[in-house]
Amino acid sequence: MLEFNNSTPLTMGVELELQIVNRRDYNLTRGSDDLLQIINKTEHGYDIKPEITESMIEIATSVHIDHHEMLTELTAMRTLLVAAADKLNLGLAGGGAHPFQHWEDQRIYPTDRYRLVSELYGYLAKQFTVYGQHIHIGCPSGDEAIRLAHLLARTMPHFITLSASSPFYQGVDTTFQSSRLTSINAFPLSGTMPFVNDWEAFNAYFDKMSRLGIVASMKDFYWDIRPKPEYGTVEIRVCDTPLAIETAVALGAYAQTLSKYFFAQRDLQPTADTALTYSYNRFQACRFGLNGALINPITGKQSSIKDDILQTFDMLKDVAEEMGTDDAIELLRHRVLSGQSDADWLRASYEKSGSLSDVVRQQSAVWMAR
Repeated sequence: MLEFNNSTPLTMGVELELQIVNRRDYNLTRGSDDLLQIINKTEHGYDIKPEITESMIEIATSVHIDHHEMLTELTAMRTLLVAAADKLNLGLAGGGAHPFQHWEDQRIYPTDRYRLVSELYGYLAKQFTVYGQHIHIGCPSGDEAIRLAHLLARTMPHFITLSASSPFYQGVDTTFQSSRLTSINAFPLSGTMPFVNDWEAFNAYFDKMSRLGIVASMKDFYWDIRPKPEYGTVEIRVCDTPLAIETAVALGAYAQTLSKYFFAQRDLQPTADTALTYSYNRFQACRFGLNGALINPITGKQSSIKDDILQTFDMLKDVAEEMGTDDAIELLRHRVLSGQSDADWLRASYEKSGSLSDVVRQQSAVWMAR
């Protein structure tokens, strides 16, 4: 049985998967081991580790209540990473997918876990060379984690839209704002968590899946949002890695603010009807971003994703002021009102230069604060 390690409510942390590129044509390069060797020569105390292929590296913050402190930590981590990358003549970049790499060129990082994933999923493991931001929100109990995960599910199109930064894939414009989630959709245990009422019911589900030999641990679920019992959190997994760390921090603060609202509004109860519209709303966010349509599963009414995000920001105004996250919400509001996402910025960069290599050069400069 899974034990939920209760944590302090509304604590948060983020994980960011980063692209490692060469500085010749800005294609992906196998640089994670070399980067880690240099970084680990200094005692830093940060959580920096390899990911499934050797052209990826992941950084994870410590546990925070204040998003300003999280930004300070991420800035220090970036400084450390950039110094190591400069020594190796490498670049680092945000973005949900590299614009022109080819999956068959990637090499699985040699750990037991990643070898197992490669053996099980075949070529999908290398196609998993996509880059996301994960957001963890602390929960006081397993029951609260299940409730929060269900309530947050309706807002996943917001996080997809606000982080969308993967319009190009395998050298072409996909016409999507976020193409990254398409790669994850191929995994058999992707999508959404089943509708269960509490932690006991989730445990019964997990036990059955385990006895059937379908899963061995929570890591086998590639759901958009899932409980993370060993951390005592709910984990949001739909975000592309943003181009700038400030956006990543603002998204974490948005998730924190939403969670405080949902924890407090005890009259709000999850409904299985959310599943009826979930895939449609998710697709609209990936394909069209702010211009996508969103159906409210409770009222049946349809609005634009842009309007739904702005209405939610308005709803959270008092909560954000109380938490001190109003500046983060305003940063995201400004992005919405400007009508330009990271995906739009990348497309505009390509229109100016006509070179995907130059696009990656520019997005690397953004992340490395050059």
